[in-house]
Amino acid sequence: MPTHLGSNQYGKAENRVVRIYRDTDRHEIRDLNVSTSLRGDFDEAHTTGDQTKILPTDTQKNTAFAYAKEHGVTSPEDYALALGTHFLDAAPAATAAQIRVEEYAWDRITVDGREHDHSFVRGGTETRTCVVTVEGRGADQRLWVLGGLQDLVVLKSTGSEFKGFLKDGYTTLPEADDRVLATSLTARWRYDLDTIGDVEGFDWDGTYGSVRSILLAAFARTHSRALQETLFVMGDEVLGAHPEVAEIRFSAPNKHHFLYDLSPFGVENNGEVFIAADRPYGLIEATVSRDDASDPGSAWTAVPGFI
Repeated sequence: MPTHLGSNQYGKAENRVVRIYRDTDRHEIRDLNVSTSLRGDFDEAHTTGDQTKILPTDTQKNTAFAYAKEHGVTSPEDYALALGTHFLDAAPAATAAQIRVEEYAWDRITVDGREHDHSFVRGGTETRTCVVTVEGRGADQRLWVLGGLQDLVVLKSTGSEFKGFLKDGYTTLPEADDRVLATSLTARWRYDLDTIGDVEGFDWDGTYGSVRSILLAAFARTHSRALQETLFVMGDEVLGAHPEVAEIRFSAPNKHHFLYDLSPFGVENNGEVFIAADRPYGLIEATVSRDDASDPGSAWTAVPGFI
């Protein structure tokens, strides 16, 4: 039976790179989980075992750590862009490099009302993410950058309803005029690099902070008739505030909170005691794009978990 090799890539996954800036008495931390992968003319490595075109995954690991020192980590995006460009120089058979970065936040410990210079506590529930894809070389080189976050757990105790939905013989869910709405949000947004222009001078950190704040504010103030509506409002407000963002994609599992029946104990439950159910859960996914959004190209290739 004839066969052929399909799409493939290889790399080093989850390098835990921690860069501490110690140039002054006040230290700074960038805590990263870095995954690298290369795509290109690597057929012979699969079909004949010939490794002559392969840049070892161990070399990719070493480079990720060395670049944290040599290039620095001013932002996950800037670091990933430099790393991806380097790998295309180092591996001639590669046609594209994709760098995925997760960043874990650290907050300064406060001592006697003042932030400590070199002591930290892990901050927040969410993880910042970015995916950078570098394709081609020289004048034909193309870049794609996805910013994002995951595991941003949010809840509103009122201001949400769910009613008027389709019903059939298997429907048992009651309509709700006032319910708890909660989710563990994953969002990724694609930057339009033509709008940005100079990627080296772009404020990746500032833009991430702004997008995160917009998402939280929109979630809080939107009266939700469904999580779908809330996600659209959140995405629409991000695009309205940031012309450099071409589209934003969401994956939002419902973190259901069901009113617990206290009537067997003669206790009235007026929307005050809930059971938090972790599974099964509704999973809502959506994309909000500009009407004139640029071509996504390879930006979403091999990025799991999104429609």
